Amino acid sequence: MTESDIRFGVFVPPQHPLTENPTLLFDRDLEVISMCDRLGFDEAWIGEHYSGGVETIASPEIVIAVAAERTKHIRLGTGVRSLPYSHPFSVANSIVQLDHMTRGRVMLGVGPGALPIDAIQTGIDPTQTREMMEQSLEAIVRLLAGERVTMKTDWFELCDAKLQIAPYTKPRMEMAITNVRSPAGAMLAGRFGLGTLSLGGASDDALAHYASNIAICEEIAAGCGQTFDRRGFRIAIPMHIAETREKAIDDLKFGFEGWVKYSHDVLPFSPVPAGEKDPLGYLVANRGAIVGTPDDAIEALETINAGVGGFGAYLVMEQNWADWSAANRSYEMFARYVIPYFRGHFAARRESYDESARQHPVYVEQAKRAMAEAKARADRQRGKPTGPSQ
Repeated sequence: MTESDIRFGVFVPPQHPLTENPTLLFDRDLEVISMCDRLGFDEAWIGEHYSGGVETIASPEIVIAVAAERTKHIRLGTGVRSLPYSHPFSVANSIVQLDHMTRGRVMLGVGPGALPIDAIQTGIDPTQTREMMEQSLEAIVRLLAGERVTMKTDWFELCDAKLQIAPYTKPRMEMAITNVRSPAGAMLAGRFGLGTLSLGGASDDALAHYASNIAICEEIAAGCGQTFDRRGFRIAIPMHIAETREKAIDDLKFGFEGWVKYSHDVLPFSPVPAGEKDPLGYLVANRGAIVGTPDDAIEALETINAGVGGFGAYLVMEQNWADWSAANRSYEMFARYVIPYFRGHFAARRESYDESARQHPVYVEQAKRAMAEAKARADRQRGKPTGPSQ
């Protein structure tokens, strides 16, 4: 993968302050997706959570259905569908319906579920969710392939089950699985030919884990008759940029401290050590977040790409650290200055500019001669009779 191949998207868990109106927050999440569509982002992923009060979307499919009506180009994915909480036959049927309704813009992201409290409240042992996810994923992949599936596990059963509608996207919509530090997600990605959603930051240690996991994924894929395409390798990290580093940091006074508290109180693991005196500085130094200017964002993404040997997509992890106007400005600046840098749009324009500047003296002389010749021609024409001969 070269840098020009990198796609860009947004990952919307979402995460919102406890003090805001949830009705308006649903609108805000949809506004973010619509804005990213207008700004030329390639994809958006929407989370699924049931507890904790901060990550407020319970059904990514509902959000995708509404977002599809409000957008034109952006691809829309479940980020992620927590497979232990739903019957695989229902998951497969729902995503195929969305595949048709979006005309092939939907993607299926899957995982075991991030919050242990979600599992506990649904009567599931959190230590069993990864095995349950694997069982469900096998069933879903087979159903999407058009198979009739008979399968019995400790928590679901399929009896000669077959989808009544084939996927709109052939052979199936793009699929991805969460990949943090352990190789479990990468192993399943290799087995089933899925992409990966890497959500563990981008420190040197994290990048080493990703690179190792991707190598494992490629090895397993080869042994299972699959091919792992690095275009499906996605990395999601929070990002906020502004005109200066100082302004970017100041913008985060809105919500960063609340997010740090949430990460310690509710999340199974916080990327910021307890008692850290400068949590934002720690996070930025370890590339757990990109905070600064557009140039800082470019440098960070180049470092990440080099560190993993190439990846397919960078996703802005939407954490609601800045207020709406500052966050919108950050997305706009990212689209204006960062995305076109990686797509090579600046290089072509700069080459044209430099060539024009180099040839400028020649062009000026040619223009002077052309103007002189035009003036002489006009003078000659004025000296000739203008009417018919008498």
